[in-house]
Amino acid sequence: MLFETLRIVKPLCVSIRKKRLTLTFNKREIMKTTSTFKNLCIKSFIAIFLLALSSGLLAQEQGAPDLKDFKITIEKTENGIKMESLKGSAWVNLSFRMAREKPLAIDEYGMTKLKNVSPRKDPDLADYLFIITKTKDGIILKGIEGTAWEELSFTLSNNEKQTIDRFGMTD
Repeated sequence: MLFETLRIVKPLCVSIRKKRLTLTFNKREIMKTTSTFKNLCIKSFIAIFLLALSSGLLAQEQGAPDLKDFKITIEKTENGIKMESLKGSAWVNLSFRMAREKPLAIDEYGMTKLKNVSPRKDPDLADYLFIITKTKDGIILKGIEGTAWEELSFTLSNNEKQTIDRFGMTD
């Protein structure tokens, strides 16, 4: 790049002695051209970065209206799971026995099977679907529909509670 910059700057003096070409340049002109090029690169980089950042934020804003708000408290019991819907569901309490590592699908209407998901869409309810799995140390949730998260995994002791919503774990 420096050589290309030198081609732009006109030499102040050209002398030929003993088959040797000597070019003398004005150092100010070289420095000015180099700093202009650096400034152009920096400004271009900042513009590209801001453009990429703004398009990412726009994509998040456009995706957000699809997710309706829900809030669920999950409690791990000795034999299974207790759940309480605080917002966005047709059910209020769910309690079921659950073997370790055996997944169960939950939607806004309660327990379901992935093949038999309700086609009804109630505008007053959040349209979500996730799979809950009880593990030795806690809970694994896989978001299928209506959640911003794809998977949540957290430690939960017996009789301990964790609240979740469309964005993940919450208070």
